Formats: sequence, C-alpha cells, structure tokens
Amino acid sequence: MTAPLTVPGVRGGVGERLRRSDGRPKVTGEFAYASDLRADNMLVGVTLRSPHASALVRGIDTAAARSVPKVRAVLTHEDVPGAKLVGMGPDKDQPVLAFDRVRYHGEPVAVVAAEDLTSARRAAEAIAVDYEPLEPLTDAAAALASGAPALHPQGNELRAVTILHGDPDTDGPVVVRGTYDVGMQDQAFLGPEAGLARPLPDGGVELEVATQALHTDREQVAAALGLPEEMVRMTLAGVGGAFGGREDLSVHVHACMLALATGRPVRMVYGRRESFVGHVHRHPATLEYEHVANERGDLLCVRARLLLDGGAYASSSPAVISNASTQACGPYAVPNARIEGTVVYTNNPPCGAMRGFGAPQVAIAHEAQMDRLAERLGIDPIELRVRNALETGAEMPTGQLVPGPVDAEALLEGVRGLPEPAEPGPDPRSWPGGAFGAGEGEGVRRGVGYAFAFKNIAFSEGFDDYTVARVRLSAPDGVPLVEVNTAAAEVGQGVVGVAEQIARSELGVEDVRVLPADTAVGSAGAASASRLTWMVAGALSAACGALRERLGIERDALPGPSDLAGLVGDEALEEEATYRHRETERMDPHSGRGDVHTGFAFVAHRAVVDVDVELGIARVAQLACAGDVGRAINPLA
Repeated sequence: MTAPLTVPGVRGGVGERLRRSDGRPKVTGEFAYASDLRADNMLVGVTLRSPHASALVRGIDTAAARSVPKVRAVLTHEDVPGAKLVGMGPDKDQPVLAFDRVRYHGEPVAVVAAEDLTSARRAAEAIAVDYEPLEPLTDAAAALASGAPALHPQGNELRAVTILHGDPDTDGPVVVRGTYDVGMQDQAFLGPEAGLARPLPDGGVELEVATQALHTDREQVAAALGLPEEMVRMTLAGVGGAFGGREDLSVHVHACMLALATGRPVRMVYGRRESFVGHVHRHPATLEYEHVANERGDLLCVRARLLLDGGAYASSSPAVISNASTQACGPYAVPNARIEGTVVYTNNPPCGAMRGFGAPQVAIAHEAQMDRLAERLGIDPIELRVRNALETGAEMPTGQLVPGPVDAEALLEGVRGLPEPAEPGPDPRSWPGGAFGAGEGEGVRRGVGYAFAFKNIAFSEGFDDYTVARVRLSAPDGVPLVEVNTAAAEVGQGVVGVAEQIARSELGVEDVRVLPADTAVGSAGAASASRLTWMVAGALSAACGALRERLGIERDALPGPSDLAGLVGDEALEEEATYRHRETERMDPHSGRGDVHTGFAFVAHRAVVDVDVELGIARVAQLACAGDVGRAINPLA
C-alpha cells in the first residue's frame, strides 16, 4: 500500500514507500563503483605487505624493483612527506608504511606504481626487505600478563573502563555464571577497497575513494602528505558496502603518494585476499558474566569482565570498549553492577568498527545469561526479559537516564506472535544438510530462541558530533529544483534517498537532486554509529527552514510549484546549516559514570533453527526481527 502524500501534490516525501533512486543502476550493473574508476594516462598501484605478524625491519632494498620495466615509482616510509603515523582520533599509531617493525601479517611496507598490474606486482615481489622475525603475541590475555613484550611504547593496554553502580558486591539467592568467547568477524563487503588519485597543478591531490568518512580521511591524508587540508580534495566513489570496514584508511595515502611522485593518476584496487588484511575487523572478545537475581527473577546485580582484542593498532578500539562496557548489562534495569572492560594490543590484524561497535559482542553474553536465568528459575524467557527491561527514564549503570521510549513487551511479543515456518517435511531440502545427502532427517529437532538488545545511536562520550548540509533552490524554466549537497557517505544504506525525501517534505518540491558527496562542503561525519539519517535530516531541515524564512513561507502552508517558482525568481537561493545532537559526557575514569550516549535503538529477535542433533548440522528456518524505529522515513527501506 502506498503511503499518503506528505505534501499535497508532491510525491516522494517523508513516510512514503519509495524505490531508491540508485536501485536500478545497481541491480542492472550500470552503477559505477570505486573499482570501476579510470583516467587517461593512469598508472596502477600495488602494495607490498609483511609476511610476518611480528618482526623488526632491518632494511628495505628497492633497487631491483625500480629496474622492472614499466615501473614508475617504488616508495617506502622514507618517501612519506608528512606524518608517518595515521589513525582515527587522537590515537594515531599506525604507520603509513612500516619503518622500524611490523606488527601484523599483511601490514603495508612499500607501494609501487607501474603501467600495468603485472609489472607492478613483479616490482613489489622484487623488493627485498630484511626482516628479523619475532615471536608474535596473539592472545589478548597474554598481552596483559607480566613480562609480555610491549607492542607499543605505552604498553599493551589500549583502554580500560570500570563502571561501578550501586553496591557491586550485592549477593542474592540465584546466581548464574558464564564465560563467552566471540571470534573475529570480517565485514566481507562485496566491493573491495579502491580509489583513484590525481595530482593537481597546484601541488595538491584529488582522491576519489570508497569510504565512510570523507573529512576524517582528508585530515589524515593531508597530514601524511604534508599538505594543508584545502589542497586535498576528496570525492566519494561508488561504495560496494561498508559496515564499519571503511572507517579507517586503506588505499588513500598510498595512492596519493604515488600520484604525487609520478605526476600521473594512480588507481589502486584490492583483491578479496588483500581486502581481508586491508581493513579492520570485529573485535574478538572473552566475556565473563555473573548475574544475581531473586526467586521472582528480578535482577539484583550484574558483574562482568570484558576483554577485547584490538589487534596491532588502535583504530576505534577506545570507543568500542566504551560501547561494550556501557551496554554490557543489556537493555535491563540493574540496580547494582560492576563492569570491567579492557581492550588490548596484540599482533593480530587491527580491529575497529563493525556493525554495532561493541554492542553485538556483549549482547551474545547478556542474552545467554538471561536464558540461563530463565531456565534456572523455570520462568518464560520473554516474561523474564519484559520484567527486567529498561523503561523510559530508567537509570543505566553509568547513571545515564534512558532518553527515549522503550516498549520491550511490544517488541518481544511482536516476534513471538509471528507464525513459525513449517516443520521440516519429506523433502530433503528442508532438512539440515539434507540437500547434500548428509542425513535423512531422523535426528532433526527444532529450537526457538529469543533475544532483546539495544545499541547507542550517534557518537558518544563528548564527541563533537555534527553534520553540515547545503541546499540550493532555483526555478529553471519556471519549475522549482532543489539541489542538496552534503558529505554524507552513501554506502548502500540509503542516505541519498533520505535526503531526497527530507527536502521534498521541507520545501514542497518534487524535483530534488543530491549532488555527489565531497569535501567541498562541510563535514557530515562518518556513515557509522547509525547516525546519518538523524544527523542529515537535522541539517537539511535547518537549511530548508532557512530558505523558507527567506521566502516568507511556513512549513505547514507550502505554496504550489508555480507560486514557489514565482517567489524564487531568476536567481538561485542557497543556505547552509549545521546540526549537532545534544551534548554527552566522557565517562568518569574511576566510576564510569556519565551521560555517555545520545540515544538508543531497541530490537527483539526470534530465531527458529532446525538442528540435526546427531550430525551437528543446523539450518536457520526463520529469523524474525522487531525494531522500534520511530517514524520511518521510507517504510520500504
């Protein structure tokens, strides 16, 4: 069913079910992704990576590589013109190219530019690196042990968080304990890392790249190149998925260095194998939990120890351990708690942002604990969750009050009330492993599980989180046209469509065009932390409101297209606005107290899984989800 028009006579506003404007070119193969970038006189860039997880670098000999035909540049750390270390936020600890040592398998050591990919690869293979291998430190617990080798000057502890709430030593009649291990995960986006750098006549550089954060990237790229930021222009190339894996730099500095060194455009594209070592991953975690309750199932206390493996470099690990720790108790009212969270350096691949940013790891643990508690007490697992769920205004272990509406019962009962899929029948394809002849269905049992979780929205702990949007209103040939310019990264999540719908509803103009995202406009922040719909909508609404004020029109009395065109006249009107969410606080370093997060999203899941208990093969028959999304900009999305 099509939603009613939100603005009379104007289609495509907020709340309408719309197909995405980039949908057809993406499914037909016409859409240009970053890996499709081309330029005249273009060179191809390749990265030489470390075969060791830990080693000293005694020397790098590039003479043989430079003699390979068609090679135009071979660069090492000695050729980095600016800062040799990059990174997100204040923790800039990752070398642009390794200089004294390598800290993980696959760390970049040198880059090559050549006329073709084969020549570039041959040159990279010809680079002679004198490594002194060291014993890698790959266990997070061992990284904290006395006598462990320090992987960074400041030691192996990247950040430790302690949250104390009420009386953390509270005891009770019912105690359940569990230790949970969560492995490393990869975002595995379909489009590997890619970018094209072009040298500019003024000595600057232009980079088209698949990313989640244009301005954050530009800050790091400019510093590494030793250039002012205004001499580095970045444009968003087509992104084939992200999920947190594009928040850190990949080809960015390397492609720009090669372009500036050769005076020619340089394209770099990772293959699938290189992509796995070319971006961060989800943090592996060991989670030790103790839940204390009374006989009714009321939670009295939660005690938890979280240990996350941050890998070789910081990335966004400080924020991830903050999120994991502040949400370690789950979306439940807990009067007493002690949460101890630590993230450490190891010689494993760097870990950083991946969907949920620390919340998924602890959700596995706190929901397993709730199931154990329900089983111990003989209470329905949904009833137990609803009984203990946070309510609007409830106090979290950090002392923060839940700022938004929560309806745990509606979400959990919503998924419980959905029909279950049919039980496995005589068709082998309905059995776990049956399509491969693994069994005949005689050992199949069905399990149904529930989970309730939440996640913070937008950046936290005092981060200055803002988005800038620019709106231009004109009336060529007497027909109103709105052009929207933000640096918001469209990574497949649909923020371009959000911008179109917001502008239509705010100005009553059907023809809305979203310009390519670049650094010519102010920062939109990263396409991360589930923030862009909120932030872009805020900035666009403010910019459109400024235009309405100039024209003397009200939001609830928008003129028709011809009247609006008459008001605009022959000259285009332009307004730019900045939106910031409410201020948050950094956690107290001793107690973990503070108004840490901007807001939260709550969700309930039901999983229906058929398991062959003899063979250990599982088949997910259904995964149902109920989310409190507020007002949906586009229900179809």
